[in-house]
Amino acid sequence: MNREEIKQFIPHREPMLLVDEAIIDGDGTVHAKYTVRGDEFFLQGHFPGHPVVPGVILCEIMAQSCAILVGDKIKEYIPMYAGINNVHFTASVFPGNTIDVSAKIIAQKGKMYFVTASASVEGKVCCKGEIAFALVEKETLMAKEQRRI
Repeated sequence: MNREEIKQFIPHREPMLLVDEAIIDGDGTVHAKYTVRGDEFFLQGHFPGHPVVPGVILCEIMAQSCAILVGDKIKEYIPMYAGINNVHFTASVFPGNTIDVSAKIIAQKGKMYFVTASASVEGKVCCKGEIAFALVEKETLMAKEQRRI
């Protein structure tokens, strides 16, 4: 899948769409890529003169890759983080690097998904952990937003 095809499955849009391409292999593992261009908003102040991709952004890249795993089921929902566990950062990521994500659903309870994911650059793991996300109905989120206004 390219970026336009990915947009059919996950609700993220620029500048928060952080997956350039993805494939799901026969055993249900997603393999996704994102190339850090260097002009991303999250690099502007992190860190001046020495830009490094923030760890939370690495987690977001993994989470967006994971959301692709639920495919067509996601169209009426928004995937919302429910938790991250056992996350470890083992290497820095810089502009020009291509981040390779590998993720697989390890459990599901209703609309809750539990996934294991890892992100690497040139074969070296830079982040890994477990991600939980819930599929929340779009109508529910819109109703909450209306009550907030």
